[in-house]
Amino acid sequence: MSCVSKKREYRDDYPDKTLYIPGPTEVREDVIEEMAQPMFGHRMDRMTDLYTTIVEDTKEFLGTDNEVIVLTGSGTEFMESSILNLVDENVLVTTCGSFSERQANVAERLGKTVDTLEYDWGQAVKPEDVREALETSDRDYDVVTCVMNESSTGVRNPIEEIGDVVSEYPDTYFVVDAVSSLGGDYVDIDEHSIDVIFTSVQKAFAMPPGVAVCVVSDDAYEREVEKDSASWYGGFQRSLDYYDRKGQTHSTPAIPVMLAYRKQMKHMLAEGHLGRDRRHEEMAEYVQSWADEHFAMFSEEGYRSQTVGCIENTRGIDVAETIETVSEEYDMVFSNGYGSQLGEQTFRIGHMGEHTVESVKELTDAIEDVAGL
Repeated sequence: MSCVSKKREYRDDYPDKTLYIPGPTEVREDVIEEMAQPMFGHRMDRMTDLYTTIVEDTKEFLGTDNEVIVLTGSGTEFMESSILNLVDENVLVTTCGSFSERQANVAERLGKTVDTLEYDWGQAVKPEDVREALETSDRDYDVVTCVMNESSTGVRNPIEEIGDVVSEYPDTYFVVDAVSSLGGDYVDIDEHSIDVIFTSVQKAFAMPPGVAVCVVSDDAYEREVEKDSASWYGGFQRSLDYYDRKGQTHSTPAIPVMLAYRKQMKHMLAEGHLGRDRRHEEMAEYVQSWADEHFAMFSEEGYRSQTVGCIENTRGIDVAETIETVSEEYDMVFSNGYGSQLGEQTFRIGHMGEHTVESVKELTDAIEDVAGL
């Protein structure tokens, strides 16, 4: 393997930038400070106190009776392990953007038989199409997957209605990627028969990167127990049984990030799940109104994200240059379109985590100034 880059020494003089990207997002100062505590062992009683606190606080915040796993890693860990844990052979993957397509790729790499229910980028998955796919397929699907918030396109899929459809098929499990939305967009997990839903904490949870969260139903747990094979690191049984016995993780966790998690989850509990939902809804409404005034929304009307605004570049501005100038002159960072497909065709504003309408307006004012709107 050839080396494609040379060492670039990390410096101490980088300017601070306010992040309006689809994650990582801004983190409270007191949450960052929590990571500077002296190190302790991951098998000490102190770790049990820390881990049981964050797990049970997460259950309380989400309002779920299902089990919660918190592991060191990115949300992609649970994207992979949920397939390993639940799929014997057949999986139906709904795709409408880059991250849902990634789920299909992951399942194929794991040797599963993958059928896709495909939509154009910017369009949302429709529950009636899922029903038709389940009714007409020659295959019996072990799992149906869906991305709650497709951050490549700014689409919020109706996972509640899709979950209701999948629940009519008791041998089929519903797996939801909520990496860029959970904690900023309310979902009643238990009410809509979501068997597995996972996220990364550097998005709407507004924590430092390094930890992933997965909510697992009793049915999904039992399904894995019955299987011959499952993920070792991200196994539901391995993780949950160890928690029941020890109140800890089965492998060494990122202790400093979990300290930050404990602090931030207390803030989240104080605001409440519905309170965070309302604040994110207000930010989304502001961004969409601003986009309608100056550009257009790329995502399908009625299915727009509460955490990521994907805006169509109808004015033909130089997106890359605008991003660079806003960063240099205002120390704010937002995102171009995702990948070569949408690079200059769209740009994205992450309005998630601890942001408010007022802080997002500071960014849109800067974009207006730089782009001459």
